[in-house]
Amino acid sequence: MFKRKIYEKLLQWKQESGGRTALLIEGARRVGKSTVVEEFGRREYASYIMIDFSIAPSAVKELFEDLSDLNYFFLQLQLQYKTDLTERDSLIVFDEVQLFPLARQAIKALVKDGRYDYIETGSLISIRKNVKDILIPSEERKIRMYPMDYEEFLWAVGDGTTMRLLQHAYEAEKPLGEAVNRKMMRSFRLYMLVGGMPQAVDEYLRTNNFRMVDAVKRDILNLYEDDFKKIDPTGRVSELFDAIPAQLNKNASRYQVSGVLPNGRAEHILELVAEMKDSGTVLVAYHVNDPNAGMSNHKDLSKFKLFLADTGLFTTLVFKDKDYTENIIYEKLLNDKLGVNLGYLYENVVAQMLATNGNELFYHTFLNKKTKHNYEIDFILARKNKICPIEVKSSGYKTHASLDNFSEKYSERIGEKYLVYTKDMQKEKDVFMLPVYMAAFL
Repeated sequence: MFKRKIYEKLLQWKQESGGRTALLIEGARRVGKSTVVEEFGRREYASYIMIDFSIAPSAVKELFEDLSDLNYFFLQLQLQYKTDLTERDSLIVFDEVQLFPLARQAIKALVKDGRYDYIETGSLISIRKNVKDILIPSEERKIRMYPMDYEEFLWAVGDGTTMRLLQHAYEAEKPLGEAVNRKMMRSFRLYMLVGGMPQAVDEYLRTNNFRMVDAVKRDILNLYEDDFKKIDPTGRVSELFDAIPAQLNKNASRYQVSGVLPNGRAEHILELVAEMKDSGTVLVAYHVNDPNAGMSNHKDLSKFKLFLADTGLFTTLVFKDKDYTENIIYEKLLNDKLGVNLGYLYENVVAQMLATNGNELFYHTFLNKKTKHNYEIDFILARKNKICPIEVKSSGYKTHASLDNFSEKYSERIGEKYLVYTKDMQKEKDVFMLPVYMAAFL
């Protein structure tokens, strides 16, 4: 098992909850939810039972139909899983709970009983067809699990110090030097290519072969496609998903749905996008019409951009037109020598890093009435009562016309301003220029 930051959140929940709440871990398929929860049960409790509802026998599922006698319920569980439960020192896990909504509804009675701790894991949790006939328990505490971030990736490859040193440099506003920056950019591009899906990272460590890693990522993408068909058998969700790289590459001010689904009704498209977001496979950045500290009140649900939750999967999706992505393409990407515009790749990884840190994603486009030129701020963060605009570049160019025009238009609202690019950290007047790997600290 790889070291994951969410483990500390599980420990915090266990200590604070004392059995008064269940924990629901949401996230895309294959991000490692089941693995980390099983490890948590093994290490932190006297015993645990893991009920995987994708394979649970009917005898187990039938137990949830009548919870009037919990003594009988727990006795049968122990018999079925050949595990002794210890009061206040055992964990019961409902894995893939979205496949069996009755188990999720049972949480209310089980938590009230108080004998054991409960963790639920699942994907596509909030889709209406999975919860429409059940009572959602108020005793749930939800947390979201993302693919491995850059620091977790470094831990996996045996590097436990680099991120601490980078954070120190970031906080001190101290440049690393071009030689160190080049080394860090190569390391970060490796993360962008392999991604943060544990299976892909494991394959990279085992084989050191990008083609083998690519095959694992294609398997995961195919799994997502199968899930999308369950959401929408017409295949429209899959079409929206597959078109994400092409849409970002257009550098348009929004995801142009009409170019993907010509006859799609606006309200139905918004529903499909919401379901994709709920699945954990994509990230949605909404246009904010009036950028201020309360951006959620001014987001335009009909104007959005889509990103993949894992940039490693994004890289594979870009080249999905072939049966496999050749090692030479990965090598050129790794060495920054592929002769194509990779702006959308860097924009996707910054979106991933910001979302993993708990930031909601917003962007803003505007027209300078004097110059008649359109500008776009890639991401905007709210910090206290100010907003922090972020412009992302896939190169070392230090021009930042969008930041300048945005700052002039909304001068009284601006906090810090960030240019995220590929060169070393520096500050030019009031603009922080950060190498892309330092976006992890925003």
